[in-house]
Amino acid sequence: MSFTELGLSPKVLAAVEAAGYTTPTPIQEQAIPHVLQRRDVLGIAQTGTGKTAAFTLPMLTLLEKGRARARMPRTLILEPTRELAAQVQENFDRYGTNSGLSVALLIGGVSFGDQDAKITRGVDVLIATPGRLLDHVERGKLLLTGVELLVIDEADRMLDMGFIPDIERICKLVPFTRQTLFFTATMPSEIKRITDQFLHNPVQVEVSRPATAATTIIQALVHTRSGPPEKRITLRRLIRSAENLQNAIVFCNRKSEVAILHKSLVRHGFGAVALHGDMDQRSRMAALESFRNGEMSILVASDVAARGLDIPEVSHVFNFDVPVHADDYIHRIGRTGRAGRAGWAFTLVASADGKHVSAIEALTGNKIPFTGDPPPIEGDAEEEISERPRRGRRERGAKKDEGERSQRAKPRDARPAREPRPEREPRSEREPRPEREPKPRPEREPRPEREPRPEREPRPEREAEETPRAARHAPAPQQRPPEQQRPHRRRHDDDDGPVVIGLGDHVPSFLLNPIRRKSG
Repeated sequence: MSFTELGLSPKVLAAVEAAGYTTPTPIQEQAIPHVLQRRDVLGIAQTGTGKTAAFTLPMLTLLEKGRARARMPRTLILEPTRELAAQVQENFDRYGTNSGLSVALLIGGVSFGDQDAKITRGVDVLIATPGRLLDHVERGKLLLTGVELLVIDEADRMLDMGFIPDIERICKLVPFTRQTLFFTATMPSEIKRITDQFLHNPVQVEVSRPATAATTIIQALVHTRSGPPEKRITLRRLIRSAENLQNAIVFCNRKSEVAILHKSLVRHGFGAVALHGDMDQRSRMAALESFRNGEMSILVASDVAARGLDIPEVSHVFNFDVPVHADDYIHRIGRTGRAGRAGWAFTLVASADGKHVSAIEALTGNKIPFTGDPPPIEGDAEEEISERPRRGRRERGAKKDEGERSQRAKPRDARPAREPRPEREPRSEREPRPEREPKPRPEREPRPEREPRPEREPRPEREAEETPRAARHAPAPQQRPPEQQRPHRRRHDDDDGPVVIGLGDHVPSFLLNPIRRKSG
């Protein structure tokens, strides 16, 4: 089957022919007709099978009719990482040259002002990561009520990165009548729940069994020692001895290990660049561009670059660390052997990685063979002296104490026999100790006699009329005039004076002057 039989528009067919493609991949052949019929599609396919073009080409055909409105995109594509979103934009730029559609990219690391300007003018295709998309919605700069088609790409990666709550929220913001395209490489239970909730009678397209690697990839395990310096030595020798190596991606489990390994490879003369989540957007795009155009032959990356990146003609993949999750192994080695090309995938395995290798073999259903013996590393020990951390005084002291403790912990039979102590003579046969003569104490000089104190003169007697000191300093009581003084007497039967209660000055005035009632 050719692209002309899928129902695409002449403009899209001309762009596909100009790109050099004549035959669709299996997922493109099965998914494109259902998308053009406005059906919901659930696509299960491994990376490198062309599923990006499976929704890009029919979207371009459907969007030829209609016009975009301000702040209301017609279609929405959700991607888990910035690199995948930028890659989808490149596909629209490649196949949509004759369509004249407007495309906007909403990702982190770019100013809100430039993105707001594009949204305000109106876009036909909006490609975004979930976090930045919700930021624009919460700021009131974007409306999703006009979305006709929703694409959720790399859904299992969304699950790993914790984007499922954001996906559920976005699906509730778009219209209920939209068309949904859902693509994933694996189908865990959480992804199954999302598809049952937001897809309406979908058509399931599965081109290969989930969690299987392409048959064009040659896989091998390589023995190595567990120390990071020894693993770096093994990796360098493996890269130098690899056949047909054009370019390679080296995967690490941790971002810190990516930075260390990148510096080590550059120090030993390899053209390498790094890619991990702590880098800013400009540095990440510059690293990818230098690797794609062949300026650098080695890309050291974390799992942020493991899924969905379309980097053509990657000949080798090296797993510096065995991935903890078996699914990540499938996506890592899927960077090579794409579009029917041959590829090689080597994984460095230490003694502690046995359980992770067993999980990978159980998932893929194939036994991965070991290749050769680990190369000797004694000759390269001097190369890694600068990379090994030096032990301080405390660590050396701790090693010494540990050795002494281990020596004391040995059984008694293994300890060397001690010489017996000489027997002591009994106390009765010992010579008596000589008596010590008491030391003479120096005589003290007599203290000089103190002179008697002079007698004080007696104080003159005070007169009896003298006012005491407390009375002299006390304030004089204020005397009221006679007319303001109130008598302090109790009432008697023969008393014609005013009524006195006996409280003195504290008697209220209305009690001192009682009101007399007027007689009849």
